[in-house]
Amino acid sequence: MEPDLFTAAAEDRQEKDPSSSPLAVRMRPRTLDEVVGQQHLLKPGSPLRRLVEGSGGPAGASSVILWGPPGTGKTTLAYVVSKATNKRFVELSAITAGVKEVRAVIESARRATGGFGKETVLFLDEIHRFSKAQQDSLLPAVENRWVTLIAATTENPYFSIISPLLSRSLLLTLEPLTDDDLRSLLRRALTGERGLGGAVTLPEDAEAHLLRIAGGDARRALTALEAVAGAAIATGEAEITLETVEATVDRAAVKYDRDGDQHYDVASALIKSIRGSDVDAALHYLARMIEAGEDPRFIARRLMISASEDIGLADPTALPTAVAAAQAVAMIGFPEAALTLSHATIALALAPKSNAATLAISAAQEDVRKGLAGPVPAHLRDGHYKGAAKLGHAQGYVYPHDVQGGIAAQQYAPDAVRDRQYYTPTRYGAEARYADVVERVRERLGRSGESGEQT
Repeated sequence: MEPDLFTAAAEDRQEKDPSSSPLAVRMRPRTLDEVVGQQHLLKPGSPLRRLVEGSGGPAGASSVILWGPPGTGKTTLAYVVSKATNKRFVELSAITAGVKEVRAVIESARRATGGFGKETVLFLDEIHRFSKAQQDSLLPAVENRWVTLIAATTENPYFSIISPLLSRSLLLTLEPLTDDDLRSLLRRALTGERGLGGAVTLPEDAEAHLLRIAGGDARRALTALEAVAGAAIATGEAEITLETVEATVDRAAVKYDRDGDQHYDVASALIKSIRGSDVDAALHYLARMIEAGEDPRFIARRLMISASEDIGLADPTALPTAVAAAQAVAMIGFPEAALTLSHATIALALAPKSNAATLAISAAQEDVRKGLAGPVPAHLRDGHYKGAAKLGHAQGYVYPHDVQGGIAAQQYAPDAVRDRQYYTPTRYGAEARYADVVERVRERLGRSGESGEQT
């Protein structure tokens, strides 16, 4: 990293007084061997290994994009590269940097390469915050290897990073840390000189609760450990008790970014759990959305769609329930709206399922797109205006209420789709009754029956 006066002073202070830095910073690995987890990215010959070791010659490591949840080691891996490699290391954050800063780094890198033969590694944190134009400014430097880019993102790169930059970089996916990974990290922090130096101990029950709070996030685990250790030391305790952990750390932060791709992942999981009739899983995902501060109206909209898409006439009360929930949510808001959303989610998850209505409209739309339409039969056309009768409109139409049974055996569909059958009811729940009705009505109408292509 290219230090300025203030950065150098801060680093000097941290060297002289490590306790001035947060525990998560002090415990940041300095070599690849100290990194916990992500072993699939650290094997011999891997891009990160070659970047750190400077191996590969003409086929040296290319630019990489590190994608993973918070606290999985993206910044840590970049920090290890900065300490281990003899290349120039420049760090920018997409939160504060713009095109001007990026171009300045690139120009400086070109001068360093041409004048001193010194290669530059550019670490760009939160690259998903860059606009398309800002990401475009990186392309020449990456393509010509004026810089080796290490970009970090918590967002799905296929949504948040432009295709040309993706195609010029290796995408490396970081996995959430396991409990064993975090346990190793916590114990190292408890006893290590850079950590707490054995000032307190952590029994298994308190450790287990910290792991639960961390949720696979190393930074969160170390931050929580620092807080509970401070609370124990302040009261003269040599052991961090479970009670201390519960009193100090109120709750686990929800691993969910309602503005990112997890917004769609969790919403998708909610609907698929409802579709699969797993009420407990559905409630779990609903709780995650609520705790993350999701807009309750968004949740309610998804439930209304599910009621028609996955339940339909198997339970005709599902849609009214979802609509009523949406109306209630709009009027009361959180926190009480959580009760209404729970009510609707449980009802939908436990309802009998049918996608017959979904398949029916899909098949009908597909036929229309293929051009299977044709004119409306003359006897069905509007006959209320002057001159309609001369055109033959509405002539010969049989009013169903005048016929015994209320079904008039006449043609309703255009000739092109006269015998197409789009709706195929299931025998699940209340839809079994509709299956019997459909069969009788089609027989009365003289429909020979030709199934529509259901996509």
